[in-house]
Amino acid sequence: MNKISVVYWKENDFWIGYLLEYPDYRTQGSTLDELKENIKDIYKEIDEGTVPGVHKASIMELIV
Repeated sequence: MNKISVVYWKENDFWIGYLLEYPDYRTQGSTLDELKENIKDIYKEIDEGTVPGVHKASIMELIV
């Protein structure tokens, strides 16, 4: 089982979110549990290579 970082928020009646490393692929759910399942589905599709043109974001830490 892998751990993945997810950015999410509630907007009106929906939870919106995306994988931190793949911000171009947002999804939503009417509940937080539904959003989690949708995020897992996106992760699986990206991991299996079934999503074309995937761009992985890099995370950079800066000391300011």
